[in-house]
Amino acid sequence: MGGIGRRRFLRSIAALAGAAALARALGPLRVAAAEAGERGVTVTMFRRAGCPWCHAWDREIGGIWPKSDVGARHAMRMVDLDTDPMPEIALDRPVRFTPTFVVARDGAEIGRIEGYPGQDFFWGLIERLVAEAEADDAGSGASTN
Repeated sequence: MGGIGRRRFLRSIAALAGAAALARALGPLRVAAAEAGERGVTVTMFRRAGCPWCHAWDREIGGIWPKSDVGARHAMRMVDLDTDPMPEIALDRPVRFTPTFVVARDGAEIGRIEGYPGQDFFWGLIERLVAEAEADDAGSGASTN
């Protein structure tokens, strides 16, 4: 393995180790298929191991999501497309890109963000989708989750 190849390989291993540590820390937030009858607003991140944009989200947003206004109201549920069962969300279309963030109300997709546009754009997009879902939720009389 050449000098540049070896450095790139070691950086990749370090990135994967960091992503694995975050996934273990977020383990309780993982979604299970048995969550039938999910009520209220949910936010789900669909991801894959080795996804560089998922790793960027983990690094830039993952640690502060629970401390944000929207994160305090709605835990980010993590779904690994390769290993986790699909959650019971009626998706508008299949998830093809990672990361994909799906905001749902009462188990039905309200909207999504495909890809990670960076933290500056992400916050505005996710807050708009969640506000739309919460407004619809308030109109139906259901409580948010």
